[in-house]
Amino acid sequence: MSHLDDILKSRRDTRHFTTDEVPDEVIQKALQAGHWAPSVGLTDATRYYIIKSDAVKSAIKNLFLDYNKKAEELTDNPEQKELYKSLKLEAIEEAPIGLIIAYDRSVLNQFTIGTIGSNEAVKFSSVCAAQNIWLSLTEQGYGMGWVSILNYFQFKKILDLPENIEPLGYFCIGKPATNYGNQPMLQQLHWKQKSETADCKEINKIHQINISDFDLKKETKADSKTDFAALLQEKIDSKTKPLGSLGTLETLAFQMASVFETLNPKIINPNVVVFAADHGIANHGVSDYPQDVTRQMVNNFLNGGAAINVFCKQNNIELSIVDSGVNYDFPTNAKLINAKIAKGTQSFLHASAMSETELQLCFEKGKSIVENITKTGSNCIGFGEMGIGNTSTASVLMSLLTGLSIEECVGKGTGINEQKLLEKQNILKKALENYSGQAELKQHLAYFGGFEIMQMAGGMLTAFENKMLILIDGFICSVAFLIAFKINPNIKQNAIFCHCSAEKAHLKLLEYLEAKPILNLDLRLGEGTGCAVAFPILKSAEAFLNEMASFESAGVSRK
Repeated sequence: MSHLDDILKSRRDTRHFTTDEVPDEVIQKALQAGHWAPSVGLTDATRYYIIKSDAVKSAIKNLFLDYNKKAEELTDNPEQKELYKSLKLEAIEEAPIGLIIAYDRSVLNQFTIGTIGSNEAVKFSSVCAAQNIWLSLTEQGYGMGWVSILNYFQFKKILDLPENIEPLGYFCIGKPATNYGNQPMLQQLHWKQKSETADCKEINKIHQINISDFDLKKETKADSKTDFAALLQEKIDSKTKPLGSLGTLETLAFQMASVFETLNPKIINPNVVVFAADHGIANHGVSDYPQDVTRQMVNNFLNGGAAINVFCKQNNIELSIVDSGVNYDFPTNAKLINAKIAKGTQSFLHASAMSETELQLCFEKGKSIVENITKTGSNCIGFGEMGIGNTSTASVLMSLLTGLSIEECVGKGTGINEQKLLEKQNILKKALENYSGQAELKQHLAYFGGFEIMQMAGGMLTAFENKMLILIDGFICSVAFLIAFKINPNIKQNAIFCHCSAEKAHLKLLEYLEAKPILNLDLRLGEGTGCAVAFPILKSAEAFLNEMASFESAGVSRK
């Protein structure tokens, strides 16, 4: 057996293979080495798929070629483009064996000590397995090459991999045809040089986190605007129509003008902000969907494929996506507002979802996001959310803040069946029974809260301070508003409840808030879709107030 240092130094990302077959015992030994790799919380989530079929290899090669073509277009430098095209980046069809190393995200639907702090650790466990396999093959005189230039969605589809299986990539295995001059291939071809030594720094100081204390007992007094209100009502009543005949449109027009403090209100640069985060309680099976759907849907938002993208585009509304605490590291160049507090909350069934410091940080982040939007001139902001498990979080918060029983506050969320609903109720009831903290707002929010819900609450309070029209989506967003309302009841002056959700608790919450929603379309999608769909009605209210003739200007007699 070679010395360990020699194995580590000789391990290469192999791209050139001989035609020699790979004996089964070589593969089995390598897979056993992968199985010996450390697995966080003993989740044993790594899965392997062997590819020997030429037809399957050909299909995967076509996926690579399609994606690689797009990669070539990422540079406008002709010299760099030609150099990139000359690189051999895969050996999918040449290598005797293909191996898919993947991890099973469904293990996160069960509580496992060690996975809650960073659910990404499940992926890291599979990376450890991949490294063990690589080293075992190197020691046996074989090589492996990692192909990651693929559209992973299509990759999973053509191989019919289950939704919960997440591939690290496609790995080519065989006898190396070259040792690349004992250098990494990209270094040998002068594409990029590997640093001589590891980058390592000693940390010997603790950095103090300074977070301003967000006053959870804040309340501002409403200004007296009696004279303005009288003038505004007269303007509405003087339009060429019977008194009150435009119903809710008149109410909306009055509210809009009051918020903007002008008789001629105009919505400027409307923006729907979708806050996304993961929830530790999702690890207990309270949703029909795996937690990873949060990450998948954020990518869908960024790619323009979700319902909220369609409706915002339809109504010329700016869309902002916020990573409040998704259990994933998004690319740094993604068009995403990074407000990540952590990779998901802890499970409040066992412990506090977040610390009070994290709670304060949520309010601070929410405030900062809205303040930046106001700098664009926006005076109308809609709030949306995405987070598997967040109906459970919202249900518990609603129960605590309204005094309603948990049974009245729990619904089917993403569409669970009756049996699962009962299980969800029991889990949340047990979580409430387990709570032994103080019966104060701040403690309740920290123990049972979600990062996106708290950021929305902070953002709504800031929108009120900046005299913005606040559009509230469905159940989750209404719970965020409930939190803001408990802090400052005057915020209701600026709030427009866009629709009544099909989530049964939403109607009870609207009744508690004495709020009248604009629409009732049985929506239960979230994402801020209700805000975007209701927006044309707001524009109608704006239009009639500003453009409709008065009895006097039209020469029409009043009754």
